[in-house]
Amino acid sequence: MVPTPAPSPKDSPRQSSFNVIRTSSSSLFSEASDELPNNIGSVDQLGLLPEECLSGDKHRPLRHVDELNEVSHYSLQPMFYSVIIILFVELLERFSFYGINYTQTSYLTGAYNHNWSADMEAVSASSYVSISVAVAYTTPFIGAFLADSLLGDYLTIFAGALGFYLPGLFLIALTTIPGMLGDQFNIRALKLGLLLLWPAGTGIVKSVVNVFGAKQFHPLLQSSMIESYYVNFYMCINIGALVGGIVIPLIAQHNVTVAYFLPACVLALGVVMFAMGSSRYVKSKPKGSLFVGKKHKSLLQPVEDTIPLFVIFRISLLIIPFNIAYSQMATTFIVQGTVMEKGFGWIDAACMNNADAISVLLFGRVIGSHFYPALNRRGIKIPTTYKFAIGSTLGTLAIAWAMVVEYRIHKEYEATHGAISILWQAVSYVLIGAGEIFAVSAAYEVAFTASPPEKKALASAINLFCIGSLPNVFCIMLYHACRRCFLNRRGTASITHLQDYASANVGGYFFILLLISVLGIIINLIPQVREFVESIEERATDLVRTPKTPLRPSRLQRAESIGSVTESPLIRAKRHQAYLKYGSGPVLYKSGSMRAGPSIKSDTQSKKRAIQKKEISQLYKGEMGVNNNPTNKYRGEGKLLISGALLKPTKYSVPDVEVPQVPSESDPLLRRSDSV
Repeated sequence: MVPTPAPSPKDSPRQSSFNVIRTSSSSLFSEASDELPNNIGSVDQLGLLPEECLSGDKHRPLRHVDELNEVSHYSLQPMFYSVIIILFVELLERFSFYGINYTQTSYLTGAYNHNWSADMEAVSASSYVSISVAVAYTTPFIGAFLADSLLGDYLTIFAGALGFYLPGLFLIALTTIPGMLGDQFNIRALKLGLLLLWPAGTGIVKSVVNVFGAKQFHPLLQSSMIESYYVNFYMCINIGALVGGIVIPLIAQHNVTVAYFLPACVLALGVVMFAMGSSRYVKSKPKGSLFVGKKHKSLLQPVEDTIPLFVIFRISLLIIPFNIAYSQMATTFIVQGTVMEKGFGWIDAACMNNADAISVLLFGRVIGSHFYPALNRRGIKIPTTYKFAIGSTLGTLAIAWAMVVEYRIHKEYEATHGAISILWQAVSYVLIGAGEIFAVSAAYEVAFTASPPEKKALASAINLFCIGSLPNVFCIMLYHACRRCFLNRRGTASITHLQDYASANVGGYFFILLLISVLGIIINLIPQVREFVESIEERATDLVRTPKTPLRPSRLQRAESIGSVTESPLIRAKRHQAYLKYGSGPVLYKSGSMRAGPSIKSDTQSKKRAIQKKEISQLYKGEMGVNNNPTNKYRGEGKLLISGALLKPTKYSVPDVEVPQVPSESDPLLRRSDSV
């Protein structure tokens, strides 16, 4: 047996034990050149990879083995090979969604066609839109269940688009044609399309498509590219919202039927494009039961070592006050803008929502490319709850400005019986857009980084539920609790005309919203709340990306793995000597930040424990056993790391442990024991 060098005085027992127990891996952590790259995007870089990472496929040369022991092949340039199709489909989907969403309140109140409409009051129309959005942000749970448990991401997108989304859009469009669905306006058909089919399809697709796009990147070799993917994904969302928010309202001013059939046709085109790219996608199979946690019987983690989804739900609740303010853009801001004078003769209330999309694009660029990097260079990190507080502050300012606009509307009407320009509303939309960059993006980030790999879609659904569903439910309750604020001098809530609006007190409703937004700021500034969220982020950092070293197995497990050999007291005594001298187990290396958005940690804080090239043979082929015992080697394609743990296909996995040999007769310990 080769003697093990004694540890230096400065080595701790655990550091020394790492040298003893993992001697076969000691060279992996000493040479930076052995680190596995995470930005593979060219043929020249393939020479840097171990053989286990290469598929031999000319178009998709990168190989990966997932936790279900299934092999997938990835392109060197997934952004241009397959992801660009997904991004364009998302752009078309957002065009369709926001084109309808921004114009629904005006359509329901009869602003586009007084002779053929639902002819709803402002409160009822706002409630309908809020219910629709609430359903859209609740049904992601259905999408998560279908994607993670039954159909997989790819088929779930088709199920949502063809089974719900498109039928809902076409049904809403048909209600705009006089006499098509009956002699009277068919409110039942509108409810079916507006409150069920369209929002359900939106929610199912929305919870899956962003995850499906991220899965086109190799999770190890292209992990650094996923950040830029999410930046491009969010850009496509806002480009689609911007174009749809301009085109559909403008067309609706002249012909609402053409305006509402256009989103349906555009989405149908997107579905066809998505199907045409089918052969290029990496399609993962569902991971099993969605609501039953996986407990991998690993020596490292005897119980499940993940962050519960309920914790993600608690964190996502912190941005509800901001999202209540955000929800006003499609409801009360539209009602307010209806009685204002069009900007430049064509910018109406629905078009004003585009100020939000422009604000998101501009502030997203400035904050992501300049503000965060500047903080990073100075070693400054903004806590997540402070980002929520900044977003809530901007939402509070947006509501405060809406109150200023409300005051101007009443003063102008009292003075001249005229209307003020709708451009006064632009400030509120711009402030809401800036708040999204801080609050909403941070919530998406926490939901993605902290959730278990097999429950990404469910975590996304929980986050969307708190972003869109719960805030709109609260808004519905507020509408009815504050109904008096929307009553005109005749006692009705019909305030689409200036003289009726001027006799109502919508400013009182905005004051209630202001108090809620201030409450959101205070909650997110509480130190205990900040510490709780930071602890979850640190735990997620430790769990997600690190291929942790399995702990030394118990004596019984070692005996079973070696062949059920019973240890003698002599061997136990020798093991106890090693324990006293070197410690009980290896050092577990922790990873750095796993944030989806731009990192704002300092360089010294953000260093990660990179995966080593030689470890791929253990992750993908997994030859790990005691004394190279063939019965303990991995079989098949091998296992991959999940949630920071190295899974095993057999009864349990055993690390490369230096097993003491049976002492010879010349061993002093043996002679002493014999004499006793």
